[in-house]
Amino acid sequence: MGNAATRPDFWETAAGVAVARFRLAATVRRWDRGRDAWADAYTSFYTVWTWRSLAANVAGSVSLGEPLVVHGTLRVREREWDRERERERDRPLQGDRPLQGEGEGGWGGAATPPAPGGDSGGGAHQPRRWVTAEIDAVAVGHDLTRGTSAFRRVSQAKPLLNTPTGATSP
Repeated sequence: MGNAATRPDFWETAAGVAVARFRLAATVRRWDRGRDAWADAYTSFYTVWTWRSLAANVAGSVSLGEPLVVHGTLRVREREWDRERERERDRPLQGDRPLQGEGEGGWGGAATPPAPGGDSGGGAHQPRRWVTAEIDAVAVGHDLTRGTSAFRRVSQAKPLLNTPTGATSP
């Protein structure tokens, strides 16, 4: 659960498959006994990927800032930018164990991620590394504990079947 941090980007692949992507911000809230009120703690950001009809419906339904519920598969990957080759690549994480320093922000023990475009502290020839959290969504909807929504069913076009009729063409 969280809020749409960006508007959905929508496109179709070369094969004609619809894809939509947006960022989801999820803020942890805690009860502050001293103030006797809820207080925001930290915010995590996720890139949400949707495909096919879900992608088209997300693109037509989700706006910036709206509260959402997303259901899908979470993928956490380490990425790196290789400055010598000027390209980005995935680095496999070590098994299914939690990331080192996960309790302190998930940046290898650092409290914050490396500065954008900056050096990760390893010198001019070290690649820049960061961690991404992505969700392959199977369902996305508005969080109805925080507002109302009006559902509109989308009719799916059915392909015409080429069935023999017995008639001959001229």
